[in-house]
Amino acid sequence: MKKSKLIVIVLILVVIVIGIGKCEGGVPCLGSKPVIYLYPEEKTEVQVKLEFDGDLLVTYPTYNDEWNVLANPDGSLTNLQDGKEYSYLFWEGEYENNWDINEGFVVKGENTAEFLQEKLAYLGLSPKEYNEFIVYWLPLMKGNNYNLIHFAGNEYADLANLTIKPKPDSIQRVFMVFKPLDKYTEIKTQELKPFERSGFTVIEWGGTKID
Repeated sequence: MKKSKLIVIVLILVVIVIGIGKCEGGVPCLGSKPVIYLYPEEKTEVQVKLEFDGDLLVTYPTYNDEWNVLANPDGSLTNLQDGKEYSYLFWEGEYENNWDINEGFVVKGENTAEFLQEKLAYLGLSPKEYNEFIVYWLPLMKGNNYNLIHFAGNEYADLANLTIKPKPDSIQRVFMVFKPLDKYTEIKTQELKPFERSGFTVIEWGGTKID
């Protein structure tokens, strides 16, 4: 694999309530469909370890202390445990957390698809990646009057730490936590930073709905 300067950029996409937000009914939050894409510059054996501050409910392929895969530049993976091909690594789990947010975006439900297309592309997701993101989340968002959206920093990385060997040159972790709103609410607009892929790139996205 070509040598390149290590650029580790972690930017977390979170859609949440102003102030402190909890998940519905005070029950543990559900981290829904975080998926991890691996894009090495050449076919590479990769180990991925997830340290999750919660309870894993589902993993695919099965997570046994770590994932061991043979990753291809096009993102396709061969799981070395069962020899089968996968498109990405998937996990879902329950956790307890209060999201303390004071800036972001308030978007009409009917405009959510366009908003996510624009912002996710700006954050470095490819059309394939952001389309898979939108197809999963849009049914839960488009019927709301408004959705409150915020882009957080280290909260998600602290909640779900990833250790990847060999180390990626660039990594982007996009985690969406959203709150439906009945009416428009003012919130300080958050400034976003673009993400550029470099060398061995890892992309992750997932999300949570909060009360």
